[in-house]
Amino acid sequence: MKDCIALPITETSQVGEARRFAAALATDMEFNETERGKVAIIVTELANNLIKHAKNGEIILRILRNNPEYGIEIIGLDTGSGMGNVSQCLQDGFSTAGTPGTGLGAIGRQATVFDIHSVPGVGTVLVAQFWPKKNPGIALQNPDTLEIGVVNLPKLEQEICGDDWAVVNLYNRSLILVADGLGSGILAAEASREAVRIFRAKAALNPKIIMEMAHAALRSTRGAAVAIAEINRVEKMVRYVGIGNISGAIVTGNKSQSMVSYNGTVGHQIRKIEEFIYPWNERSLLIMHSDGLGTQWSLERYPGLISRHPAVIAATLYRDFKRTRDDVTVLVAKMSESEQVSR
Repeated sequence: MKDCIALPITETSQVGEARRFAAALATDMEFNETERGKVAIIVTELANNLIKHAKNGEIILRILRNNPEYGIEIIGLDTGSGMGNVSQCLQDGFSTAGTPGTGLGAIGRQATVFDIHSVPGVGTVLVAQFWPKKNPGIALQNPDTLEIGVVNLPKLEQEICGDDWAVVNLYNRSLILVADGLGSGILAAEASREAVRIFRAKAALNPKIIMEMAHAALRSTRGAAVAIAEINRVEKMVRYVGIGNISGAIVTGNKSQSMVSYNGTVGHQIRKIEEFIYPWNERSLLIMHSDGLGTQWSLERYPGLISRHPAVIAATLYRDFKRTRDDVTVLVAKMSESEQVSR
């Protein structure tokens, strides 16, 4: 079962295809009939909206895990005309296409978490997370953990993504890893997965030691670029260790600070492993991504985006700065008090 998949939505025949794929995913996760129906409604309404209003429409489906339960995240993104007044567009009965105008409202009513960002002339990104009622999701249960938004997809026309990522929440600290296996395909994925395995097993240690252990463990693989960030909520700092072409930045208000990574390949050749410390507060964003995303992004181009759900931010960066010739991972983390669109 793939954790993340992108489906183009540019013609009407793809609406049914997206609905069937989402329903099959919900069935695999043992959703009941009512829950599967809600997922189908969200995907159908979103896909129809993309057909009517968007250019280059795309739906991303991602499996959410809060062991032992599962949820589904549904992201719709486009480069269409955007919305001048998002609140008005969310109201039932409002339409610019001569339809009943219930699409966005229906999505919001079915979703456990719903958020949207739109810029006129640029496009729209919408996120709907659905958790079965028996488990509303870890971000809703524990406000002290991080909210995470991730897009993790293989390069165009590939089935397997050579990138991987992981998050471990511990008492007063959260650790995040992004790995990019050398090259692409199954061998790249094996290297990234080994980095994730070591990271999960040794998350109680500091990032520098975890990186050293990953370097030893990846010697039997083709190697990977790896970055590890530790957010310490008590000490209000981020410890960061990066090797290779993983980019990391902390955004606070209108200031963005890039974090340092050294050249090298984990598992093969590393010149130096060094831990850097950066300030962090409850309003900060952590953004980490592989080189499948261009580095020229700036959140200042998108009014209000910094306050949106991390999945909206990650999907916006993916939409506008992805490089189709490579696997892409973009991860955004923030404290869970972020405001969501009310329903």
